[in-house]
Amino acid sequence: MSIKNFYEILKTSEFKDIEVADIINDELTRQRSTLCLIPSENYISREVAIALSSPLNNKYSEGYPHKWKENTVISQNGKYYQGQKNAIAIEELAMKRGLELFTQNPDLYHINVQSLSGAPANLAVLNAFLNKGDTFMGLALDFGGHLTHGHKVNITSKYYNAVQYSLNNNGELDFDEIEKLALLHKPKLIFCGATAYPLKIDFSKFSEIAKKVGAILAADISHICGLCIANEHPHPFPYADVITTTTHKILRGPRAGIIISKKEYGQQIDKSIFPGIQGGPHMSAIAAMAVAFKEAMQPEYRDYIKQVIKNAKVLSEELQKLGFNIVSKRTENHLILLDVVNNGHLSVENGSWLAERLELAGIITNKNTIPGDKKPWIPSGIRIGTPAATTLGMKEDEMKLIANLIKKATENSHSDDTLKNISLEIKTLLNLFIEKNNNLLI
Repeated sequence: MSIKNFYEILKTSEFKDIEVADIINDELTRQRSTLCLIPSENYISREVAIALSSPLNNKYSEGYPHKWKENTVISQNGKYYQGQKNAIAIEELAMKRGLELFTQNPDLYHINVQSLSGAPANLAVLNAFLNKGDTFMGLALDFGGHLTHGHKVNITSKYYNAVQYSLNNNGELDFDEIEKLALLHKPKLIFCGATAYPLKIDFSKFSEIAKKVGAILAADISHICGLCIANEHPHPFPYADVITTTTHKILRGPRAGIIISKKEYGQQIDKSIFPGIQGGPHMSAIAAMAVAFKEAMQPEYRDYIKQVIKNAKVLSEELQKLGFNIVSKRTENHLILLDVVNNGHLSVENGSWLAERLELAGIITNKNTIPGDKKPWIPSGIRIGTPAATTLGMKEDEMKLIANLIKKATENSHSDDTLKNISLEIKTLLNLFIEKNNNLLI
């Protein structure tokens, strides 16, 4: 679908708000002319998009398709409003597919598909297992963790006692430090998982530590869930008691979140989401989630994940050859963290400066803290990833080209004209792939 046709559709009598149409069209133009290297962004299929805009959006569906009694499901209608037949059907389908996708033994686990995103999912997990003031542990934000893992500006650290762990000097999880902190602080829950950690996570080691102090182990796999289900990264189960994940990153679904727990914790999780922290779920998002789950069950999705990792490895290696400082010296998943300040040969002010410069060149990244950074708005790094580019069909050769374009854009001696020329190269590259992907919403 061309930009022109999309614009014309928006301006028909069925869509009369021209101001909104203009903004949507501008965003489509931006997405079709810039290369997305933000590891948490991706492109959804048209089927996901159709489900996301379905009439299910009109239905208020507080409650669950099931009722609980003493942690056992006793009936199949726990909804508070009438007219729930189809809402229940789509939620049960999403739950069924989610359990099949994320677990080898669905009968041993429970899934909640009502979380509005990843942050509410993490908050719900804490709310399910902790009381106000209780202690939990999580990876510090400046070392690759998430805001909801206990960062000082987040409600999770204001409501609970958050103990932060970090990485060692090699940019790897320091399990000796994590164990010492756990033994010292006796947390009731330990979060593992990250948003800017390029290496594999050993969930079994986290499990050993959690068991020593009697803590619940919660794995936030929002970034790597696709790698886990494709067996390209260790899976949190059976080591974790509960996992959380978004569905809009590498899973290529709607902006939403899910929580999967061992069955004995199912009622706690459900009550924590509703009525604990949320009201009615977004049923159209749950429908789109079900579509995305089915797409991720196909063999093609496994091939996609393998290529995501191949692309990330090649991009990382090429950037290193060009003189960039890679945090942890390598990547084992879908993302790369660049230390752009501590590079002797580069004249880079900070990660914010470089991210803005790359955008002028048509390359979309995000500024990011590196281990030891204390100012998230003026960080020393940028974070890049390969999920979106791989969705378009790009492979190793394109990664080599992209690495060289990043190098050109980074060199401070180049003029603004150089950035414009790079952006033209990016547009040409994107056109080759976008026109082949009529199944994507781009």
